Amino acid sequence: MTGPNLVPRMPTTPKPIIWLLIDDRPGNATQVRGVAEALVRLLGLPEGAVREKAISYTSFAKLPNVVRGSTLIGVTKETTSAIAGNAANPWPDLVIAAGRRTGPVARWIKKAASARGYKTKIAQIMNPGKVGAAEFDLIAIPKHDCEKPLHGRTEGDAPNVMRMMGAPHRFSAQRLAVETDHWAQLLSALPHPYIALFVGGATKSKPFPPKLAADLGARVNAMARELGGAVLLTTSRRTGPEAEAALQAAITEPHYLYIWSQQGKSGAPNPYAGYLAMADVLVVTGDSVSMCSEACANPGPVYIYAPAGMVTKKHARLHHDLYASGYARAFDGTYDSWRHAPLNAAGDVAARIAELLAQA
Repeated sequence: MTGPNLVPRMPTTPKPIIWLLIDDRPGNATQVRGVAEALVRLLGLPEGAVREKAISYTSFAKLPNVVRGSTLIGVTKETTSAIAGNAANPWPDLVIAAGRRTGPVARWIKKAASARGYKTKIAQIMNPGKVGAAEFDLIAIPKHDCEKPLHGRTEGDAPNVMRMMGAPHRFSAQRLAVETDHWAQLLSALPHPYIALFVGGATKSKPFPPKLAADLGARVNAMARELGGAVLLTTSRRTGPEAEAALQAAITEPHYLYIWSQQGKSGAPNPYAGYLAMADVLVVTGDSVSMCSEACANPGPVYIYAPAGMVTKKHARLHHDLYASGYARAFDGTYDSWRHAPLNAAGDVAARIAELLAQA
């Protein structure tokens, strides 16, 4: 997955203004920021070109987008003030947003700016829905989200839709190099190879019982014993104390453990980024699109733990795509040495946006 060979020409404006719509969902914010950072690197944009706009909602944000349309129904007065273009807050050349709820806000900005003579373009990550889809200059959809053409089409997606592998993230090669410098000393006493273990947990429809956690921990511990390496574990808010305890009990080889439920007591910083940068092998639970995508930013072996019944069909489709493309393999406890190109859809989305900005 690579962008165009040639960097598109810069927009005609000397300093394009880019607004990022950042709402209360960390996953959405990560994807938006990841794409923006990739765009800044691609075009060499100056400091101050990217401006974040905090989007906060009222209860009306639960209404379907067919009702909200291209209005500001469902956002607070503070949000309305933040996105009101004026001399001190010039209308943007580009808006980048993610998730269903931000779709109407992005459409409103484009409409309001157009009424004042501006040609604002809007790029939406994930499907904002059928209504108003043609108003988006770009809709970037994960391949696994929907197998059929979007928005009722029978043959292929509309020209403003692009499909991407996994989710955009912020772990560029540059970021990973910085994280390696930051975390190397902390982990230096542990033997290589480093086996990073990223554990998500229960989702709305799928539990993560201690039995699964114990099985996963035992398999990774056995791999560390076989390779003479160390386990670098980090859990998440969805893991749960009982599953965390099962993981801790199973890991007896040299290790560094970050246990989410204990973070408040220890005060230790989350080493997730350091693990991602420095791991020689990565094992990740398959319940998180973001974690699977971020793990594949590391070019080393990536294994996805997703026993039958653990994940949804949508997540299983992502795993299949990652396996078929050589980014990851299913985890069965065995190890093989292999490499793959780093994965980050942010660069692909940024390349498409650069093409849009280059258009008159």
